[in-house]
Amino acid sequence: MDYRVLLYYNYTKIENPEIFAKEHLAFCRSIGLKGRILVAEEGINGTVSGTIEDTQKYMDWMHNDERFKETWFKIDEAEGHAFRKMFVRARKELVALNLDEDVDPLRLTGEYLDPKAFKEALLDEDTIVLDARNDYEFDLGHFRGAIRPDIRNFRDLPQWIRENKEKFMDKKVVTYCTGGIRCEKFSGWLLREGVENVSQLHGGIAMYGKDPEVQGELWDGKMYVFDDRISVEINHVDKKVIGKDWFDGTPCERYINCANPFCNRQIIASEENEAKHLGGCSIDCATNEANRYVKRNNLSEAERDARIEALQATVSI
Repeated sequence: MDYRVLLYYNYTKIENPEIFAKEHLAFCRSIGLKGRILVAEEGINGTVSGTIEDTQKYMDWMHNDERFKETWFKIDEAEGHAFRKMFVRARKELVALNLDEDVDPLRLTGEYLDPKAFKEALLDEDTIVLDARNDYEFDLGHFRGAIRPDIRNFRDLPQWIRENKEKFMDKKVVTYCTGGIRCEKFSGWLLREGVENVSQLHGGIAMYGKDPEVQGELWDGKMYVFDDRISVEINHVDKKVIGKDWFDGTPCERYINCANPFCNRQIIASEENEAKHLGGCSIDCATNEANRYVKRNNLSEAERDARIEALQATVSI
């Protein structure tokens, strides 16, 4: 394969994130990268794609900067770009926990576990394994035995923990996320809340699947990624499909966005069911005048009406 995808983050001081973002964007575009990078005063978080040569230029350029010399790049081979455009945006924080008092991972964060130690934690009956991702990420794939917090988004996690705090205070808690950045803050926040024994999967799920010893074992499904690939394989030992089609519950690992742009909910759906439901997650979304599936597939008004009529006659969604 001639392309690569780089996933990385680095908590480090960046002055004037807005100016930095503009200069960083110019460089990325000059070497042909595409992707999404967030910068804040607390650091940088990105996923970019490009040729092997161009991604190597980027990594070398970053490592030559004193602020980013320790940046750990997780590398995936790819057949082409994983993004359509290149964005670099300044933000208040790299990951949104919306805390009254922020957590500095450089001062407070959970103990790092390598893949082997994390696998042992998964098998330990006295350890609670918390998924720190969004609900739609969990539904596509997760570690066996992991707890799925009853939340929609990462920023809702602190409130859920506070409501269920008694379950975690005296336990060994291990948390994980895609590449590790969310756990850096979340594990630190858990420690600040009084949970004494907190660890995190170093390098996230992305590195767990690459470890030659564990080979992704005890992971079920696929890992959701925030680029055009949508998902990647993790378990190379005994893969299981756990994703379920939004409409009929059959095994499925194909994610789509609801075709109603005012909804945009992410759901798992087969191509057949996507067509049947006009890409909508509900009857209201299927019949919305702005339905993107109808426009994208150039359906005539007659064809659209015929599908809606068939849909209303056979299902209730």
